[in-house]
Amino acid sequence: MTQAAIAPVTRPRLAEFALALGGFGIGTGEFVIMGLVSRVANDLQVPVPDVGYAISSYALGVVVGAPLISALAARLPRRALLIALMLVFAIGNIASAFAPGFGAFVLLRFLAGLPHGAYFGVAALVAAAAVPIDERARAVSRVMLGLTTAILVGAPLGTWAGNLLGWQVAFAGVGGIALLTALLIRLWVPASPADPQASPKRELGALVKQRVLFTLGIAGIGFGGMFAVFSYVMPTLTEQAGMNESLGPLVLVVFGVGTILGNLVGARAADRNLMRAIPGILLWCLVVQGLFYVAANSVAWGLLFVGLVGTSMALGPTLQTRLMDVAEDAQTMAASLNHAAFNGANALGAWLAGVTVKQGFAWSSTGLVGASLAAAGLVIFALGLWAERRAAGNASPGRT
Repeated sequence: MTQAAIAPVTRPRLAEFALALGGFGIGTGEFVIMGLVSRVANDLQVPVPDVGYAISSYALGVVVGAPLISALAARLPRRALLIALMLVFAIGNIASAFAPGFGAFVLLRFLAGLPHGAYFGVAALVAAAAVPIDERARAVSRVMLGLTTAILVGAPLGTWAGNLLGWQVAFAGVGGIALLTALLIRLWVPASPADPQASPKRELGALVKQRVLFTLGIAGIGFGGMFAVFSYVMPTLTEQAGMNESLGPLVLVVFGVGTILGNLVGARAADRNLMRAIPGILLWCLVVQGLFYVAANSVAWGLLFVGLVGTSMALGPTLQTRLMDVAEDAQTMAASLNHAAFNGANALGAWLAGVTVKQGFAWSSTGLVGASLAAAGLVIFALGLWAERRAAGNASPGRT
């Protein structure tokens, strides 16, 4: 693994806080629209389902921006790149609040999504470079804590403010968080010199590295189970378990707590033994998502398993750390693509779950979809390990 040189970090926790704040802003901006769909539709005079185009546009921005920015900005110093990404994110969200029409709003959500993957990827590299090698995953998890806290606190608060004062307030607030993040990164994150050997061609080399592709496959498929369950968790608990709709905020809180715990525990497991942590977490995901199918018949058990499904977030820091190990000299590209893959998992899980429910299966069958995706992630991990060992064997001395 190669890492760019970085100046000594005299205030590492402040640097991590600045990076995590950016994650909090990004997470809030991504999820807050889910609770403001009706307000956006009414104000911009479109049918409620059409607001889904804005959500998809943001996700498309993440997928496009991650590789594009990583390649084009390969030679930029990482601190400068992080600040630039936060400024673009701020502009996209503030402009979204002032969009003159729905078409402009959709385009501006795409703009806001462009920095998402690259920011998390570069932030993870900066945090990992500032700690001993056996603490990298925990450093990454502290940065990702901003994202999980956004699920628990940021999105619900933004939804409340948006419904009370207008949806524009939520996006403008996210833009303000991004501007504050840019300032704090400038103040607290140490400068690092640009890598003179970096180039778009070298970063794009990540796309042909076998171990990188297998890891991204786990992220894009194995991680999809969490989103399969979460995307339909409210109708599952209200329609099948008989939960009162007034408990909706509690469901989000329970899920958010689960993501935070999963993020922290997964990071510690990764620092101890990364190659055991990944399949272990996937197996855990398979079990808890599969059992959700039964648990969702009861409100109490359903709520418990919503939190347990949230712990699937443990895959985040483990896969991010794995990419650092296998990306070689294409660190920025690989790290950024991880978050593009997570967005792909979001789309895949929600789509498969929706198809399953439309076929007439119970709402809780989303848990079986999740378990299947986790099982597929285990298969991808096993195939990747087999391919890696086979390649190592072929490269051993004496082999022809």
